[in-house]
Amino acid sequence: MAIDTNKQSANFEQTGPALLAHRRIAILTDGYSTPFVAKTAISLLRYRTQDVAAVIDAAAAGSTSQDLLGVGGPIPVVSGLSEIPDVDALYIGIAPPGGKLPEEWRPIILQALRRGIDVVSGLHDFLTEDAEYIDTAAGSESRLIDVRRNRLKSTADCHRFRPGCIRIHTVGQDCSLGKMVTSLEIHRGLVDRKLNSKFLATGQTGIMISGEGVPIDCVVADFISGAAEQLARQNEQHDFLLIEGQGSISHPAFSAVTLGLLHGSAPDGLIFCYEAGRTHVKGLDDIPIPPMKDQMEAYLVAAKLRHPCKFVGIAINTRHLNDEEALAEIERAESTFGLPTCDVYRTGADKLVDACIGLRAEVVGR
Repeated sequence: MAIDTNKQSANFEQTGPALLAHRRIAILTDGYSTPFVAKTAISLLRYRTQDVAAVIDAAAAGSTSQDLLGVGGPIPVVSGLSEIPDVDALYIGIAPPGGKLPEEWRPIILQALRRGIDVVSGLHDFLTEDAEYIDTAAGSESRLIDVRRNRLKSTADCHRFRPGCIRIHTVGQDCSLGKMVTSLEIHRGLVDRKLNSKFLATGQTGIMISGEGVPIDCVVADFISGAAEQLARQNEQHDFLLIEGQGSISHPAFSAVTLGLLHGSAPDGLIFCYEAGRTHVKGLDDIPIPPMKDQMEAYLVAAKLRHPCKFVGIAINTRHLNDEEALAEIERAESTFGLPTCDVYRTGADKLVDACIGLRAEVVGR
């Protein structure tokens, strides 16, 4: 949920239209256009392609987003806002460790606000706590939208979900390896088959894409499970809920949000996500990742404390493998774990879509 400084709003209904109304978005990644840091930009380019006018990175000006970030096709990369006509929003396109807003971007943000352009950020440094940004936005009637800011203060009450609402939750070996993308691709696959599905965002990028959700890593610890439960409850009229995962059950820094999501959303099915070849925790390079079998067992133990649950599939990020190696890794995982496995980019999500449909038939028929 996001804060709009003009409306002082903290509800899904007002935030969603504000974000989804943007049709000429400039994505700011200037100086930070790497796959790890600019992952918000990459996902916006992939899932809101038609709404993106340009990417701002002075060092790469004159190229395309495809050249710079590997996605987005011919969307231009420019050196500044002055090169983009009719911009209606500036989106902060990075998700750096710690969530700090680069101070060198202040002139760009102020330029946008003076032009009456909305500024949308998912960082922990809130735009709406900066006096200069607030005053400038008030003068031009532009909006400051912090998608991580929230007022969620309800604990979970162990809600009994509608039996026909099947909740599928992506979990993984580590952070930043494709849990959001896996959820989105399965959701798209279900919708393509004319099934009643909803993607539930739990992080800044997912909220920017879908227009709503819960920034779970910015919810007070006591209320994480309650926030996840509330999000699912508000959407349990759907037959499938694809709930974006965060962190990892074994991550030394981020396991709290992982457990809170597990207990709050009470999933019927889990999809395990991992990156082929990753052996150490992202951002803690001296800490090895526990064996996948141990992690999967821990996820099931934790999930079943709240609600009956099972793994229904595996999604592999094979970005560092060639085609032959990727197919071999998929076959190895299927053989080892006995679960349908794919790379949703390389091979599509059909196997996992089929698994979710099968789970619903199994659960509804109980």
